[in-house]
Amino acid sequence: MASVLRNPRNAIILFALVAGALYLYTSSSSAADRPFGFIDETLPARVGNAERIYQKTVSGRQGLIQKFGPEPSDIAMFPADKDPWPPYTAWDFFPPSFNCPHERERLGSLGDGGKWVCGLSRVEDKPDCIVYSFGINGESSFEAEIFERTKYCQIWGYDFSVRSFGPELPTYSSRTHFKAWGLSGSNSHGPKDTPKMYTLQSLMDLNGHKHIDILKIDVESWEFDVLKSFVQPYIDAGKPLPFGQLQIELHMWQKKFVEMLAFFEMLEEAGLRPFMQEPNLVYNNYNKGGDQDLSEYSFINIKGDNVFIKDRAVSNVHSSRPPPSD
Repeated sequence: MASVLRNPRNAIILFALVAGALYLYTSSSSAADRPFGFIDETLPARVGNAERIYQKTVSGRQGLIQKFGPEPSDIAMFPADKDPWPPYTAWDFFPPSFNCPHERERLGSLGDGGKWVCGLSRVEDKPDCIVYSFGINGESSFEAEIFERTKYCQIWGYDFSVRSFGPELPTYSSRTHFKAWGLSGSNSHGPKDTPKMYTLQSLMDLNGHKHIDILKIDVESWEFDVLKSFVQPYIDAGKPLPFGQLQIELHMWQKKFVEMLAFFEMLEEAGLRPFMQEPNLVYNNYNKGGDQDLSEYSFINIKGDNVFIKDRAVSNVHSSRPPPSD
């Protein structure tokens, strides 16, 4: 090779060939103009491909409703007998078929406490990283792993049933903040209100946050009121939700399929896509013979400029002031 390159003409030809190949691979964003075999691995392409796959699931859901309905009001959540056949549960209509465009991993302890996250690497060095966690219940292995693996993430925890984060998370750090407050669909935090209840929007306003990177919600069936009151105004205003992803336990106690369907369709309209589901098998084991009505879901938000879908996210503005007092 060295002897060939000693000839200036040969070197020029080789350079031209390499430059031409690079140009063909990088100059066009249209798949039709790319060389045969080219695979677009950019983040927008991965998100777009995952969305195309997910829309197949949405279409399939409508077919499943027709099969077992034909109307949503005809669908039973958890049929108790063998009719219809093949059997189904309500969870079968909402599989987590959106492909996480980054590494997908379970943070926190195995069993109860851990949550599935898409792309923690995207916030490892993010200077304005914000994490909200609702529902601590004395166990903070999920929050602790985020704390340990990120440099700057500020973690805000809320749970009126306990007095602090669980023992896994250091409470002395300037990056952890806890309040024994509850999350609700409406505010109730007057002088005589115990416990104090806040909407998600109210807490963001109190803390001076415009965006949340990771939002965990486990509030024992209050999630429906909480998210409806928070999400619907953003849909009505045509604005993207101000968080990047959502880890949530859904409690389908006393819910009907039409309610579950409306809830998921609201989340989907807002841009949330499920990339992981984990049934609460501990609860289901204790609930032998009953409905399998608790399940963990993880969603990624495909709208807006959050760091999980855009290589250059809009800067998340948050205040450096201390947490609000009681």
